[in-house]
Amino acid sequence: MSSINLRQHEILAIARQSGKVTVEGLALHFDVTPQTIRKDLNELCEQRMLTRTHGGALLSSGVENVAYEARRQLAAGEKHRIGRRAAELIPDNCSLFVNIGTTTEEVARALVQHEGLLVITNDLHVATLLTPCPGIEVIVVGGVVRRADGGIVGEAAVDFIRQFKVDYAVIGVSAIDDDGALLDFDYREVRAAQAIIANARHVILVSDAMKFTRSAPVRIGHMSQVSTFVTDQKPPDAILEVCRGHDVSVEVASSPEEDGQDRPAA
Repeated sequence: MSSINLRQHEILAIARQSGKVTVEGLALHFDVTPQTIRKDLNELCEQRMLTRTHGGALLSSGVENVAYEARRQLAAGEKHRIGRRAAELIPDNCSLFVNIGTTTEEVARALVQHEGLLVITNDLHVATLLTPCPGIEVIVVGGVVRRADGGIVGEAAVDFIRQFKVDYAVIGVSAIDDDGALLDFDYREVRAAQAIIANARHVILVSDAMKFTRSAPVRIGHMSQVSTFVTDQKPPDAILEVCRGHDVSVEVASSPEEDGQDRPAA
């Protein structure tokens, strides 16, 4: 898969803010021809980052997730900040699940200096990141390895996860509905995520703001099952209301322009 250029990154950022973009609006914004914008949109759609519409494009959503390498590029800076903030919430000398996902992988990347951790994961990328760390013991869940992204799924994975009861779970999702529903694309992955949530004392949900505007067909669970929600922007009012109603702590990870402090939103 080819990488995307700087203008295409900005197009994705604009799409995350509004949920959609138009050829005319982008041509004016970037002071380029509509033909140039159509080429950008076509390339982003080929990589499943956007979905083409008449006169523009929408954020990809629906029944199929964005390809793994493309997901890694989407909101990369935001995911890094979320990962750093979530890792700050996890103390040394504890046990935790880390679920499949590009955002949960950023949490793992930020955990490398922790001491005395027992990490159980069904993400091979997480295991690869943490295995060299002397202060962290890693257990890899057994099951079927998904070639697309190194996730371990299936009934064997679910049975393996159910053997444990841990202090923390770090989970990601593909979409968050206004009613607080947590959604994903692969029902096999969802079964593993549900087992992780059920067998952790404190559940940390990590998700960038793009997930507020996406949709996915399979229900993982509900925001009420989450203890702490770490994101990069203040959530929409409907989601904030759900969090307040169920005593979910919301942590908004600071951007580089801010003073270096992470700001709670609820």
